Amino acid sequence: MSRRRIGQETFGFGDSRGRQSSLDELTKLIDWSRIEARLVDISSSAKGEPAWPPLALFKALLLSVWYDLSDVKLAEALDDRASFRRFCGFSGNEATPERTAFVRFRKAMSVCALDKSLFDEITSQLKARAIKVKTGTLVDATIIVSVSKEDDEGHWVKHKGKPAVHGFKAHVGADADTALVEEVAITPASVNDGRAGPAALPDDPGEVFADSAYRGSHYRDAVHAKGGEPRVVAIAM
Repeated sequence: MSRRRIGQETFGFGDSRGRQSSLDELTKLIDWSRIEARLVDISSSAKGEPAWPPLALFKALLLSVWYDLSDVKLAEALDDRASFRRFCGFSGNEATPERTAFVRFRKAMSVCALDKSLFDEITSQLKARAIKVKTGTLVDATIIVSVSKEDDEGHWVKHKGKPAVHGFKAHVGADADTALVEEVAITPASVNDGRAGPAALPDDPGEVFADSAYRGSHYRDAVHAKGGEPRVVAIAM
């Protein structure tokens, strides 16, 4: 399997002293070798092209979840932001993946049943590094656009005032204080947030904050079953 080499430009960022970000500190807390070993057989290359390093793509998908970025916005941010480049292993001036690489990689991880398990691995490692009292959970959904409308695993969804989109939803449960993502559930875009939301609930979620898309007894009962208290935004009449 042919793979690209990244991070070869040693001086790509110049002197970055004093400009370290929270991502620079975060990356030191994780044993990436454990993640990389599980990704060794994953490839997301387009036909005839060398594949991007799978660990770099996985780190990019972490950023998309932590910062609530679509694949298009992720590709733009990775090209533009030095902290994102450092986190993923890219030097200052080299090319970074286009959005289609993230779509192919996400699908390859799903086929190998690695998507949720690897996110859980990251969460477990970070929790093991910090002792904190949990006060609440934020639950929300992000649309992930399909690379092709022929992808029969994705579905169409239409929100008021916006064009219809074909793809998936990432339902995310994050710690309300630290924004640390604890659970991720991927569904077709047409699945109602209130139906899918329970899969994004961590254990002992505390107060669970969500928008009005999560109202309803199905979601409310799931929060209570986890030992939490739902705090869903009401619709103004």
